[in-house]
Amino acid sequence: MNVRLHPHAQQRIAERGATEAEVFATIEHGTWSPARYGRTCFQRRFSFGREWLGRWYAAKEVLAFAVPETDGWLVITVIVRYL
Repeated sequence: MNVRLHPHAQQRIAERGATEAEVFATIEHGTWSPARYGRTCFQRRFSFGREWLGRWYAAKEVLAFAVPETDGWLVITVIVRYL
């Protein structure tokens, strides 16, 4: 499956503490649901076990919002929830 990252998504990945590998794994192996504006939300939880912005978290959840392309997905933005 071909997964491309929009420049906006690349910025959000860096700002929000995800990695490109986590986003690709979320698209390929995560659960999905319809989202607004014809997008699809892919969601996957990862073990984290360290500190982020001064607080310790056991896990993080990556949400990738994407639109379908003829040969795969274009990721528009990424949200990370620390748990």
